[in-house]
Amino acid sequence: MVKRRRGRLKTPWLAAGTGLACLACGSGEPASGDDASNARPVSEPTRNQALHVPMRDGVRIAVDVWLPDGIQPGDRLPTMMRATRYWRARDEVGVPLEETSNFAEAERWNRAGYALVLVDGRGSGASFGIRRFELAEDEVRDYGEVADWIAEQPWSNGRVGAYGVSYAGNTAEMLAVNGSPAVKAIAPLFNDFDNFGHLIFPGGVLTVGFLESWSDRTRMQDLNDICGLSDATGPACDEVTRRVTGVKPVDADHDGSLLAAAVADHQANTVPFEAALEYEFRDDPFGRYGETNVGHRRSPSGHLPQIEASGVAMFIRVGWQDAATVNGTLGRYNTISNPQQVFIGPWDHGARNDTDPFKADDTPVAPDENAQFVELVAFFDAHLKEGGSGETPTEIHYYTLGADRWTRTEQWPPAGFDDVTWYFHEEGTLSTEAPATEAGDDRYAVDFTATTGTRNRWYTNGGGGDVVYGDRRVEDEKLLTYTSAPLATDLEITGHPVVTLQLASTETDGAFIVYLEDVAPDGTVRYITEGQLRGVMRAVTEDRPLYRKYGPHRSESRAEALPLVPGEVTELSLDLWTTSVLIRAGHRIRVALAGADADTFLRYPRDGAVPEWTVQRRAAYPSRIILPSRAG
Repeated sequence: MVKRRRGRLKTPWLAAGTGLACLACGSGEPASGDDASNARPVSEPTRNQALHVPMRDGVRIAVDVWLPDGIQPGDRLPTMMRATRYWRARDEVGVPLEETSNFAEAERWNRAGYALVLVDGRGSGASFGIRRFELAEDEVRDYGEVADWIAEQPWSNGRVGAYGVSYAGNTAEMLAVNGSPAVKAIAPLFNDFDNFGHLIFPGGVLTVGFLESWSDRTRMQDLNDICGLSDATGPACDEVTRRVTGVKPVDADHDGSLLAAAVADHQANTVPFEAALEYEFRDDPFGRYGETNVGHRRSPSGHLPQIEASGVAMFIRVGWQDAATVNGTLGRYNTISNPQQVFIGPWDHGARNDTDPFKADDTPVAPDENAQFVELVAFFDAHLKEGGSGETPTEIHYYTLGADRWTRTEQWPPAGFDDVTWYFHEEGTLSTEAPATEAGDDRYAVDFTATTGTRNRWYTNGGGGDVVYGDRRVEDEKLLTYTSAPLATDLEITGHPVVTLQLASTETDGAFIVYLEDVAPDGTVRYITEGQLRGVMRAVTEDRPLYRKYGPHRSESRAEALPLVPGEVTELSLDLWTTSVLIRAGHRIRVALAGADADTFLRYPRDGAVPEWTVQRRAAYPSRIILPSRAG
């Protein structure tokens, strides 16, 4: 049985805005293509408007248009587009335009010389339609039509860019799938390039802690439940609704009937958490509509030929410990030819906090929010403004944890690193010497109380904030660990560690989690990175992956399910999520093995059994980890 976690975000988390005039259209019923086209509104040159824009099937999508104060007829501006499923704006009661929470974002872009258009995704916010699954094909196609509509407006210069963090980063990247000639550049920031592989089911293991909370919140948003989102009942709910009524309706919705009709549509949305509990393999049906291959269809990873054909330039930010999204960023970089300027930093989701474990938890993020915006504007200016260079360098700037150092490279993995193999040995030691004995193993019964807490790389992607693992020495007592001798010199590890476990289990399935850690001379244990693999997903395929991967490739399909044989030694090989870290002289390298993370992953096996492992460390079956390294 899955334990319910009712994490709820307070109202300040929700985007906001308010509206003036509108030219909207009738009911939410589909219209013919000609009728929908003829009904498209024209955005007037006023500061802010909230409109419904009908799509090819008559489903109306809610947008907020922000234009610079004092815009004149005949002015032509490039446009920034940010599309979301988290409400483009909220309806704030009696709040002046300048005090709404979207105003600062709009003012910043307007002052930089851009129009800003905020979009509610199909089946969310004040938009009509349903969500069979997140970022389904009809939703993605909508964004292309909205971009084309923007290019037709009297204030538009015909050039559109898209940006956003997280889901809005996904919509920015997926906008390129449509091949709209208006879309010249995109900035997918901290987005989930392979949503199932790098966030929902890493290694086939369900991130139940993140997904249940996220699914609950988005369901409340889709049903316009502002009190649920605020965790408010009774008088507290009355107080909330006196200030915020929910999602912002379009300006023409004078009696609330359009919003009520849109929310009624949303009742039929798939609930992601409920669907995920019934879903295990990539090719399984997902949700109430029985959609298959949802993991790739709802992710940019499943649409790379179209994204590459668009030729759009890309500006990308990602954090080392923001779920496993860094692997998607690097996989994209080495798969498609679009210009890509990439920054990989010591950041949580959205770069709100510094997550370098060797710094104090309250270290200010760098570059700060203003400097990040300046970089973003410079990128879009080059592609969307008259006289822009149209050039973006294809390069990666990456930060090394523990070294406080940035490095630029045009290739990944970067040059100068050698793969060094570290072997598991007796008494929990780790050594570069291969085992020579014909006997040797370690027994471990999975401890299902083991946890990395709720301030980890998986929770931050759902609004969990800063990533702080803290000192891991107590939790490591619940795990099976192998630790090196103190290093004689500094050692930098940059790239993709790959671990190979030779073990036997008493069960046919299980979660196998491997942590890479730094052990300081005073005994402090710092988390660096991790990898995980569900036992029945262990089959490796020679089929070409959709994008460049850096460790064993698995189809994760039901046809290739390969249960463990109890008592039989099996090789499990998996890559850890990419990292760059400096291990100082005198520190030790630790590999820690777990079969559970109580606050993060679903329990495996799902029948509640407790696996007991026998980990081999002998010449015939050497368990080991390969670390891409060089002297620091």
